[in-house]
Amino acid sequence: MSTNLSTDFSKYDQKLEFILRNAARIFAEKNYHSTTMRDISRATNVSLAGLYHYCKSKEELLFLIQDNCFGRVLESLEERLRVEVDPLARLRIFIENHLSFFAANMAEMKVLSHEAESLEGDLHAQVSTKKDKYTKLARRILKDLQLTETISPQVDLTVATYALFGMMNWIYNWYDPKGKLKVSELVENVTRLFLQGFIAGSAREALHFAPQSVAQPMSVWRGSSESK
Repeated sequence: MSTNLSTDFSKYDQKLEFILRNAARIFAEKNYHSTTMRDISRATNVSLAGLYHYCKSKEELLFLIQDNCFGRVLESLEERLRVEVDPLARLRIFIENHLSFFAANMAEMKVLSHEAESLEGDLHAQVSTKKDKYTKLARRILKDLQLTETISPQVDLTVATYALFGMMNWIYNWYDPKGKLKVSELVENVTRLFLQGFIAGSAREALHFAPQSVAQPMSVWRGSSESK
């Protein structure tokens, strides 16, 4: 399989885009491994021969969905960040860019979350390169913001980075883009929750974790132990 697949979506063929959007919807509904090319053929009314004209395999479809998503959300973010230097504003741009993109592409978001390890070899590596670049950019934004704060002790950057992604990437399970909560309100709530926590002000500042309060490892099995 060729690993130099074109993802120049400024010249994107509308037919392939139609196929990919439907493939993402079916992958989200059935999961990638349970979906066949015949399922996609039926959903798109494109013959199997027609599908293979655009993509050599189901894996290539998954690659194009993932590569397109990470490529577009990263490109949009980098463009918007070029004109902003304030760390707090850059974080809000990051959150708004991520949530607004995936609120408009909920099926794709679910596919990215559930099928992150379904690609193999060079295809997996190509997507991972963009994903790593996106994650490092998020971490750098948080680090720059952390450097402007005097609060101590500060949260570990790895914990903060993946906690932020966890908050945002979970929305496909509950958020309805057509519901009463607008995307702008979603962005506002996630930003406030991430920066201030659920309890703000003096109550938040009074929160301390004593060493003895740290939870100990606990097995689900009552009688099990490390020594047995």
